[in-house]
Amino acid sequence: MERQMKRKCYSEFIGTFILVFVGTGAVVMNDVSGGAITHVGIAICFGLVVMAMIHTLGEISGAHINPAVTVAFWLANRFEGREVLPYVASQIAGGLAASTVLLLMFPEHLTLGATLPAGTDLQSFVLEIILTFILMFVIITVSVGSKEQGLLAGITIGAVVGFEAMFAGPISGASMNPARSIGPALMSGQLQSLWLYVVAPMLGAALAITTCRLIQWPGCCADDNPIKEKCSKEESDR
Repeated sequence: MERQMKRKCYSEFIGTFILVFVGTGAVVMNDVSGGAITHVGIAICFGLVVMAMIHTLGEISGAHINPAVTVAFWLANRFEGREVLPYVASQIAGGLAASTVLLLMFPEHLTLGATLPAGTDLQSFVLEIILTFILMFVIITVSVGSKEQGLLAGITIGAVVGFEAMFAGPISGASMNPARSIGPALMSGQLQSLWLYVVAPMLGAALAITTCRLIQWPGCCADDNPIKEKCSKEESDR
């Protein structure tokens, strides 16, 4: 693997590790402390850690830290197909590593912050599709090429993650990220609904790219658009 690709993979591993450790760690510590962090605090933690990772790692790997985001950038022709699997593998490994650390620290905790439906699987499945659609629609609009970077992207994407976790967390867990759900589920053994937290975010992210093609500037997410590092938000003068 070339050196630049290794740097990107390390970046995605570290970024996803920090996301899962802080986000699901907030869930675990809230339970252990008797609710000291609160649901609102957990949502804020998720939003802030995403914002921090975008500012920290955006220039290196794009700070995807989410397999659904990586696949969506590829569908939008902004990302090399040969880099998809290394990115996704790094993200899942980062989430697993974070959940392993939390398991060692809190072996008595039953879920380790795993995302579990409060109602039916179908209810959470639909909710996760819509949540990820909103998130990816914002990401594809504020990103440059395949990179989430800069002040605008960090604040905006972090805010979306925060408000979605705040209003939808009690129902579906507001995952929007297979790597965020796979780690806690595998390490805690809570596998019963894991499928929906893998499939629904992928569908929601793909739907966001389809919508982008309908309403955004010409050529931004076109099927025949060549892979770009930059995608201008201004239409060409004619």
